[in-house]
This record gives sequence, C-alpha cells and structure tokens, in this order.
Amino acid sequence: MTTATVQTFQAPVLKDGTSARINLPFAPDVVWGPRARFHITGSVGGHPIRGPLHMDGSGYFLRLGPAWLRDSVIPRDTSVTVILALEGPQNANMPADVTGALAANPTARDFFNQLPTFYRKNYLRWIDGNKKPDVRANRISELIALLAAGKRAR
Repeated sequence: MTTATVQTFQAPVLKDGTSARINLPFAPDVVWGPRARFHITGSVGGHPIRGPLHMDGSGYFLRLGPAWLRDSVIPRDTSVTVILALEGPQNANMPADVTGALAANPTARDFFNQLPTFYRKNYLRWIDGNKKPDVRANRISELIALLAAGKRAR
C-alpha cells in the first residue's frame, strides 16, 4: 500500500439510529478512481476496521454497526483519527500482463474493481498458479471473459 492511497483524517463518530457513521472529508472516486463499490481497510481511533463505504445525498461515509459500537470504547460524537485505504490487490500492484488485459476491457476492469478482496485475490492466485507463459495467457483471457460476463468466480 503506497502512502498516496492512504487517507488519514480526524472526524466525529456520529449517531445514526442504532449504528454510527463517519462522514468522509474526501471523495473516494477522486482519490482512488471511480468504481461501483469501495471496500476499505484501516482503523478508527486505533481500532481495526474493514468493509464497504456507503453513499447518500451528503456524500460517502463509513458505517459502524451496533456490534462495532458495542465492542468499541469510542463514544459517539467523539472526534477520532481515521485511517483508510482500499482493501486488497489494486491495479498498481498487479502484474503488467493482468493490468494490461483489464485496461483493454473496461467492462471487465470495472467489474474486477468492484469485487470484494476475496474474489480478486482468488482470480490472481489462479493466474499465478501456473508459470507457463501460454497457460498464463490463456488464464488471463479466461479471466477477462469471466469478468466481462459478470462472474465473481470461475
């Protein structure tokens, strides 16, 4: 994870029904690039967090559910340090042959980017599972076809 991908900021933990939320002071699609979903990892007040970002009319926010609030020592309406980064393999950290194939097919790339980390990692493990150039190329072609068809797994 490069420093440019990590966002650190101070924000209050706001009451939101039985849960809480932290409004983001930045636009994830501007910082991390447009995608259908943003799966993040990081910390809130020093406590680990991971999950999706949500959006409403006021912008993007991180939801903290009732269980997180129950187990956390952070009271609502307290300002905390939040550190967030995109979770899982990102295009900048992947092999050039895979990123090139994804760049050539925007539908496949966009679908890959919105997948949860588990699915992205599984696809990349499958491609890296064989080092023969011809098998690798075939797997990358199959990957693009599966992603373009909206398949989460093969």
